[in-house]
Amino acid sequence: MGCRIRQGSVLFPPRAGLSTFVMIASGLLFVISNVSCVDKKDTASVTSGQPADSPKAGEPSLKRIVFITNGDDPFWDACRKGLQEGDRQLKIADQGLTAVMEVNDGTPQGQINKLRQMIAQPDIAAVAISVINASNAAIAGEMSKLMAKGIPVITVDSDLDRSKYRSSRSFYIGTDNLVAGRVLGKAGAKVLEQRGKKSGDYVQFAGFTDVDNARARMDGVKEALGASFIEKDRMSDEMDLSRARDNVRNAISNHRKNLVALVGIWAYNAPAIAQIVDQNELRKDIAVVTFDAQAEALADMEKGRIDAMVVQNPFSMGFLTVKLLSAMIRQDDSVVKEMFPNLGQPEGDIHTTGLRLVVPDQGSPLTAEDFDANVVEFMKLTDFKAWLAKFGLKSS
Repeated sequence: MGCRIRQGSVLFPPRAGLSTFVMIASGLLFVISNVSCVDKKDTASVTSGQPADSPKAGEPSLKRIVFITNGDDPFWDACRKGLQEGDRQLKIADQGLTAVMEVNDGTPQGQINKLRQMIAQPDIAAVAISVINASNAAIAGEMSKLMAKGIPVITVDSDLDRSKYRSSRSFYIGTDNLVAGRVLGKAGAKVLEQRGKKSGDYVQFAGFTDVDNARARMDGVKEALGASFIEKDRMSDEMDLSRARDNVRNAISNHRKNLVALVGIWAYNAPAIAQIVDQNELRKDIAVVTFDAQAEALADMEKGRIDAMVVQNPFSMGFLTVKLLSAMIRQDDSVVKEMFPNLGQPEGDIHTTGLRLVVPDQGSPLTAEDFDANVVEFMKLTDFKAWLAKFGLKSS
């Protein structure tokens, strides 16, 4: 597996002068070790781009670590929980910081606009972004402007095109998407083998096929399935859920003769595929393998509609975003070295967050022995749902 979150709590010292400010503002005398700089009631909780609660009267204002999503999807709920846990466990309010999530509208221009606004906002301490278009020069340019102002910028979940814009961010945290695609492709090949399928056609679905994470995953799936299975199409839906379902209908209509598998690359593609295949009574004919674990998709797997899911760890992505950026702000090189021990070497600026392969409780041809335990953790559906419940999550 990739990184595991340490459960220990770390207390960082308050910034110089902060305790004096609190005592003057409140008229009370505190013991330094017990100073609470802000009521941290859901400080990292944000919905639809709304900021966290403003500080109450007499409390110091906090600078923001901002996480910009690619769009609005339940996948980000788990990441938000990770931000909240990082805010709480690492006590970043003692640094004068808070972690918030800004939900993008699913367009490159939305991310460009948010980045431009942040350049002019004095309370921005650091930025993390799941880049919606890896080759978008304007997004990379705005990220570079923030870095030129001394504001740390990292990518999470989806990176920039590293051959062109690597210098526009300091680090990447998230899935090794090519490896993840290979895992899903290998799972799909084994499911097809059980069904007696040695060849046939398949279609892959994603919000945007030119986004770094989607392209790498699809390439990995194609590589693992091999030349005997023909990729007929890569269909994008621009994060439109109705179009996502229409794409599945069209794929079935256009390629029905030799269609043996459908592959969901983004979280909401899983229930779209599972439900349309079920409606068309094609479950016995078509293997369904997907990424991520929406609550709907978990219910679909329980009903026998999905053969395998490769699940990322957005919770860890959120937690590690706070850990890394708060360390960069206070110039704590020890944290950077811990997370990026090979910094300076090729790909040394990348920190992977691990994968899980989730399969139905009964009837799956897939076993833990089929996969490298150093790459992916194999889990039955019931065990995975128990893991989600442990952190109060409904999806991942």
